[in-house]
Amino acid sequence: MRITILFIALCLLVSCKTDQKNQQPIKGDMKADVVYLASDSLQGRETGTSYELLAADYIAKRMKESGLEPKGNAGTYFQTFSFKPSSGPHQEAAFTDEKGDVYLTGTNVIGYIDNGAAQTVVIGAHYDHLGMGGEGSLYREGEAIHNGADDNASGVAVMLDLAYDLKMSDKKGNNYLFMAFSGEELGLLGSNYFTKNSTIALDSISYMINMDMVGRLNDENTLAVYGAGTSPRWKQIINAVNKDFTLAISESGVGPSDHTSFYLNDIPVLHFFTGQHEDYHKPGDDAEKLNYAGMQQISNYILRIVGETDKAGRLAFRKTKNESEEVPRFKVGLGVVPDYLFTGKGMRIDGISEDKPAQKAGLMKGDIVVKLGDSTIVDMMSYMRTLATFDNGDKTMVTVDRDGKMVEKEIEF
Repeated sequence: MRITILFIALCLLVSCKTDQKNQQPIKGDMKADVVYLASDSLQGRETGTSYELLAADYIAKRMKESGLEPKGNAGTYFQTFSFKPSSGPHQEAAFTDEKGDVYLTGTNVIGYIDNGAAQTVVIGAHYDHLGMGGEGSLYREGEAIHNGADDNASGVAVMLDLAYDLKMSDKKGNNYLFMAFSGEELGLLGSNYFTKNSTIALDSISYMINMDMVGRLNDENTLAVYGAGTSPRWKQIINAVNKDFTLAISESGVGPSDHTSFYLNDIPVLHFFTGQHEDYHKPGDDAEKLNYAGMQQISNYILRIVGETDKAGRLAFRKTKNESEEVPRFKVGLGVVPDYLFTGKGMRIDGISEDKPAQKAGLMKGDIVVKLGDSTIVDMMSYMRTLATFDNGDKTMVTVDRDGKMVEKEIEF
């Protein structure tokens, strides 16, 4: 009898392991992912909190369902790091091995598809947000949950969609590492830590794709693609496989998201972004406001880009001009949110702040600033350079293109 029981138990164990090994990946639902990650129950996914860990557990579960192997530390999906938060807006957080009340712990979530290739493609998106607001919030009416649906549950959902598609794909020329970064809102902490403590050989990474705020595709289907100059191959590829979008292309590999950490390690990058909006870093960034059909279009587009590199080997890297180093210092502000996806001449206004010079002068959302003082405005950089020449109390004239009609207003800074 004992032999029979042991035999049955052994058969069940072997059967269980076989079933687990042969378990088919499960296709997730991007909207369901966003709805959970951007729910009030996660309290804004602030780095170092128990709510961020709930989000990390969910993402790890979804990676497992998609058929990804764990590629964090100690055979798990998690890579943790401790840091001391910065004490001011111009001071960086510092990584540490110390523990205590003054230190926080972030958690990257990492899954892997091992195709036995010589090189690996990294596909990532940060999943942390602002919690109840705090320093990064643009909300001025007290504490409130900042759910961060677009920023950046949208990017995580697209990443998970790509994980399943690439697991099921016949494109086996690259391995794929999927990463949900912690600590992005505090200064790209998770991606920075990974590049210093990578769980795969850093020199095996062919390129990195990053998605940050990809949930608000507009009616013109305008998609910003940054990093197009970081490899000689990128421009040809991103244009050749584009079926759906008006692309706003930037060559620079440096920007305020996690692709920067990889670019600074001489890795080609692409960063996808559907633009800023009035709910950015405010409590109104909720799941019901996202364009899920647009997110699927973006996921399909990135999948085509990845497919084009399947037999390319490791992509060549090229340094780009760091546009952020050219940004001048401002003594005054116009009180507008620029439309970063605008590709025409001038600077199009995407939002107006209350009780600021632009509102007081009668400027409106959708106006295109074409002249400020004596300077012609042809793009964002010329706008910023001109704005930097003004001091508090200065008065000047601004000319805007409003629905094809030139309108001139007086501005007082």
